[in-house]
Amino acid sequence: MSDVLTGVWADLVGQEKAVEVLRRAAESQPGHSHAMSHAWLITGPPGSGRSNAAKAFAAALQCDDHGCGQCNSCRTTLSGAHPDVTLVRTEALSIGVDEVRELVRRAAMNPVHGRHQVVVVEDADRITERGADALLKAIEEPAPKTVWLLCAPTPDDVIVTIRSRCRRLHLATPRDEAVAELLIRRDGISPEMAAEAARAGQGHIGRARHLARDGEARARRDAIGELPTRLRSLGDCLQAAEDLVNQASEEAAAATAEVDAAERAELEKALGFGSSGARPRNAQAALRDLEKQQAARAKRLQRDALDRVLTELTAYHRDVLAIQTGAVRPDEENALRGARLVNTGWSSSLHQVAQSQSPERTISVIDAILDARNSLERGVTPLLVMETLLIAMTGVDRAPW
Repeated sequence: MSDVLTGVWADLVGQEKAVEVLRRAAESQPGHSHAMSHAWLITGPPGSGRSNAAKAFAAALQCDDHGCGQCNSCRTTLSGAHPDVTLVRTEALSIGVDEVRELVRRAAMNPVHGRHQVVVVEDADRITERGADALLKAIEEPAPKTVWLLCAPTPDDVIVTIRSRCRRLHLATPRDEAVAELLIRRDGISPEMAAEAARAGQGHIGRARHLARDGEARARRDAIGELPTRLRSLGDCLQAAEDLVNQASEEAAAATAEVDAAERAELEKALGFGSSGARPRNAQAALRDLEKQQAARAKRLQRDALDRVLTELTAYHRDVLAIQTGAVRPDEENALRGARLVNTGWSSSLHQVAQSQSPERTISVIDAILDARNSLERGVTPLLVMETLLIAMTGVDRAPW
């Protein structure tokens, strides 16, 4: 099906079956066996391309040639500039009822230029219960030309009343070789770097691309890979935990600084701040609300950064266990398919840890990493989570608390 992956579909690597479903739906006419649904739930693991698939589908729905990738409809949809395609992405922890009501209002409008009014919600799993109630009626009684495209990791992440009214489409985890081919073709990455980044990305296309193009990102990742052999004492664990949390906070601050400043400037302008800096009456409450929203966004990005640390540590110990059990043969460690190591660049460290502890100990470390991820999701203080994890990883005496 390589001919399917052209036009707007070209970058959806490893998703030939899903692309075929979407392409046929975009080309179908009412009454056809592949007729369009007014609501879709597109799921798949992180990095599989859920939002890219939704945007490609939106472009195909607006395109006279069903996704040529060259026309104005395709280009403006993919760039987020099409007047009849609304792209919803959030850095906050949730999408509330007021935001959903505004989406419902917009979705009910007739298309200005396109064939459909399309709403793409990239984080449908973050819609609150009240927001889902507001969305439900719009999906149950859709406007004639409206299409909802909801994206989430799994169907269970979306409230049952919503997912039961959507046509479901699940994306697979892309193969390492497919990700590497994309990096070479689209981004001009060398074959060696593309292969290494594809393995390290573990099916997450965006993560693989970031690692391939950003030397600082690779350096931060290598520092994580040194932890299992570097930590020797309780003090080492506590210091490393503090460093990881601080780095995650710095990443979040760097990612949000420009957006935060723009949002504040826009709000101050809307509130009528004067050149003298005088604040209009009741401005303080609006500024506090904005600061709360920005703090929530920074908190989420910090948590995401720490979750990437946990993902790297999980992959590291997965490799250790694969070596210990003989699941990966030495001559297959660098492969891009089948049994292979994720972290071939850390081979010496992996073999060192594999020889120094038992498989049972490795499994207990993986369990501790999973516990840490669950603790972060429950809102436990990040520093406490990371301290507890690193102490468990090293096996040093626990702190007196």
